[in-house]
Amino acid sequence: MAGLAARKTAVRLLGAVIEASTSLDGLTDNEHGHPQYMALDMRDRALVRAMLGAALRHRVTISALLSKRLDKPLPANATALAHILHIAAAQILFLDVPDSAAVDLAVTHAKSDPRTQRFAGLVNAVLRALCRAKATELETALAGTHDAPEWFANRLAAAYGADEAGAILRAHRLEAPIDITVKSDPDLWAQRLGGIVLPTGSVRLEKLDGAITGLPGFDEGAWWVQDAAAALPARLMGDISGKKVADLCAAPGGKTAQLILAGADVTAVDASASRLKRLSRNLDRLGLKATVIHSDLMQLDPPDLFDAVLLDAPCSSTGTVRRHPDVPWTKTPDDIARLAALQRRLLDKAFTLIRDGGIVLFSNCSLDPSEGEELIAAFLGDTPGAEQDPIQPQEVPGIAPFVTPQGALRTTPAGLDMGSPSLSGLDGFYAARLRKRAAS
Repeated sequence: MAGLAARKTAVRLLGAVIEASTSLDGLTDNEHGHPQYMALDMRDRALVRAMLGAALRHRVTISALLSKRLDKPLPANATALAHILHIAAAQILFLDVPDSAAVDLAVTHAKSDPRTQRFAGLVNAVLRALCRAKATELETALAGTHDAPEWFANRLAAAYGADEAGAILRAHRLEAPIDITVKSDPDLWAQRLGGIVLPTGSVRLEKLDGAITGLPGFDEGAWWVQDAAAALPARLMGDISGKKVADLCAAPGGKTAQLILAGADVTAVDASASRLKRLSRNLDRLGLKATVIHSDLMQLDPPDLFDAVLLDAPCSSTGTVRRHPDVPWTKTPDDIARLAALQRRLLDKAFTLIRDGGIVLFSNCSLDPSEGEELIAAFLGDTPGAEQDPIQPQEVPGIAPFVTPQGALRTTPAGLDMGSPSLSGLDGFYAARLRKRAAS
């Protein structure tokens, strides 16, 4: 039955995300993804990603609408059945799939699985009722839910207030646009690629038809994919031309490329050998050179101190939900606390790698203050010789709305209004610039 293999794969991978907290990126990697996903052709893989994206972005709304069609809750152990219903509902409510096809595929899938065979009639009845109700109930259901786990929504509200948190959560329902950083002449490349130039200088494409590698300028290394927010930290390093600069968690290399183009003598460090291979491939395509070191940052012992280091630290990635809708469902508050502690250790180490008067630019793609504002306040309070070097609104075009009263940078998916929801927003990022006071 056409489309059945893709639908079965989507259900299987949804289960891996929800039940085992498995990264969706890993499951749908086109080189090392889940075997069931790898067995599909590229068209069906794209369909699987679309189904999973819709199911995860609207998980609470889908649950609410399905529950209304059930006489009683599904058995606690009926996870396979729940995932079948969720994937079908995602197709019916949010994808351009004929209702009849979505229902028929779900029923066929249920009949083919011994765990769900006896529920095939329920699947048919619930989904057909959902098809009839979506025109009158979907908008109300979306308005009445926040499509995130309670812990996640509550932490956003505590950090940003109810209104801003609501705007962030609404933005998370939208697929992110594609941003690229160009070596030069963003206006030219926006015209060639059919995009727009953002106030910060990145080029934004609303959607992509075909592979990114097929776009003009890719093979010749004229640009690379990089969210507009992720492109900001490297531009906040000041004048680094001719200086020794380290990118301490460097892969996949977008920030490394920016530092090289700014004229720095760059050392790129990463603990992952496979990710460093990807960085090297990216730099080769771009025609750029850096000293590449495979090392755990905590073990790094360079022969000379650096003038500046960029530490884009591993984090909870809660600022990237538009790109990675599995994040709220695969992370927990304990994960955030663990990652914040790791970031503090890495920052402490990074500060030992710079000379007197040098800077550390700390950044990450988390929305949680424990990985940003609170971490930096604690570091400054605990570290003799460390001081904040406030970021100024005029340093980089377009950043003024994102500079905090403390002189840090804070972006959210609700920021950067470009006139339409699909072209607006950017990843949630935090960045702070720290300086080591010269010894008196």
